[in-house]
Amino acid sequence: MACESWQAQLDTYLDNELPSEEMKQFDAHVRNCASCAAEALARVQMKRSVRAAGQAFAPSAEFRARMQKRVAQQPRRTGRFAWILAPVAVALLAVVGTTVWERQRGAEQIYGEVADLHVATLASPTPVDVVSTDRHTVKPWFQGKIPFAFDLPELQNTEFSLLGGRMTYLEQVPGAHLIYQVRKHEISVFIFREASLPGHLGTGSRATKETSFSLESWSQGGLRYFVMGDASPADIENLASLFKGSQS
Repeated sequence: MACESWQAQLDTYLDNELPSEEMKQFDAHVRNCASCAAEALARVQMKRSVRAAGQAFAPSAEFRARMQKRVAQQPRRTGRFAWILAPVAVALLAVVGTTVWERQRGAEQIYGEVADLHVATLASPTPVDVVSTDRHTVKPWFQGKIPFAFDLPELQNTEFSLLGGRMTYLEQVPGAHLIYQVRKHEISVFIFREASLPGHLGTGSRATKETSFSLESWSQGGLRYFVMGDASPADIENLASLFKGSQS
């Protein structure tokens, strides 16, 4: 099999654990090999399913410790109703704590799926549906395809360049996926309607646990933005700032 040696390293590549030079070679190969691109996409989807299943009913050690600490800090009650109120307090704490944990887990799952979309797109032989460096060509392409409008920033006098865009789906919610480049690093910008996404995602910069990608996410004008890539955190923040400025 011509690609057997490449596919033997596919999981290591998807986990971003190859040396930088090998990662570049693998990127080039996957972009030009339909077989490896399809296998990469299948493995990304499998990893996402396994991760979701493994996290479904497994509270973290931090959550357990936090709940135990809260219970220990509850003042002791004496009297005829103490034996009734204590279990009720524990149950209420468990319900509230579980709700908070599930919300956090839901956000982690969303961020993980965004990372999967980024990897799958870069592994695809056709990463964009509309190929253009002109924002006035890319933006109108989305009209009628997604249920919202958005603005793209002016990139003149910056190090960023627009490569194009495509439609995408997150939790079955349609959105826009733009791809930018800075010093040979490709950055994905995902845009969705905030109200259509589940859970509370918060705002700020972070690094995903599953990959070495940097991510910045925020809500603005009823839309949820995700800026992700293996570029430096400063580049991710700068591109996010350009988007924030273009929406004001």
